[in-house]
Amino acid sequence: MKVDHQLIIVGGGPAGLTAGLYAARAMLDVTLLEKGAPGGQVLNTDWVDNYPGFPDGLSGFDLADKMTAQTKRFDLEIKQAPVTGMDLQEDVKTLHLEEGGTLTCRAVILATGARPNHIDIPGETEFAARGVSYCATCDAPFYRGRIVAVIGGGNTAIQEASHLTKFADKVYVIHRRDELRATKILQEKAFANDKIEFVWDTVPTAITGDKSGVTGIELKNVKTDKTSSLDVEGVFVLIGLRPNNEMLPMEQLKTKDGFIVTDQEMHTSIPGVFAAGDLISKNFRQIANAVGEATTACLSAEHYLAHLPDE
Repeated sequence: MKVDHQLIIVGGGPAGLTAGLYAARAMLDVTLLEKGAPGGQVLNTDWVDNYPGFPDGLSGFDLADKMTAQTKRFDLEIKQAPVTGMDLQEDVKTLHLEEGGTLTCRAVILATGARPNHIDIPGETEFAARGVSYCATCDAPFYRGRIVAVIGGGNTAIQEASHLTKFADKVYVIHRRDELRATKILQEKAFANDKIEFVWDTVPTAITGDKSGVTGIELKNVKTDKTSSLDVEGVFVLIGLRPNNEMLPMEQLKTKDGFIVTDQEMHTSIPGVFAAGDLISKNFRQIANAVGEATTACLSAEHYLAHLPDE
């Protein structure tokens, strides 16, 4: 059966672009499908300070632009074509496009990423990347000597609050309940840290600021309805991530909490289907490990394609 491509990559963030670079350089018949501009979440990142090879850092837009330009050097085909569904279990994979029609291929790399959960309060969108962050591991060094707030009470929030204390002078942890959901060992470490102060039974109602960025956060106690405010220069919203899996056949794939489960070589539970980046089930989500996973996914896909029986 004739197929449109050997390999299709779904998603054009750092993972998808890296997979595309390796596939095009290997001279595979490949196309990358992206619903918007190449770059993914990194396009919304003000400054990237921890990606190797850029000692002075660079904007998220510039990093995405450089990654895209490198793929074009090897003539990677990038199509702005949202995918609405997939059939992956057969030897020939079929992808359904929003514009109508389908594309077929022998192998697929899923790199659709994830997005942070938002608190949806005034100021959150306005000050995104100007004091509102969704990744303390990424942005903590920008808050050296400052006062910040963390929203959340799970493992990620408490881990990252502790990480922030390496840089910030003070970290307020704002949690809607009177006890944390984080594991006991993380709780004990946070409670022992004199730079962390907990604000219990409280939800944020607004983030305030000016031209320079965030200057404060408005709060309400859920038990007393009493309102208050804190002067902070950063707000870290750490209430979990949602995988971009709406277009995936979840019933066909092995998943954990909506994220795709892979082995070390980035194979999913379906032969010929690989995954990389923020979409996969893992503990850490950084640009650098997304790039490494995508490299492995593409090499695994290349190996898979090379060992298919001749038609």
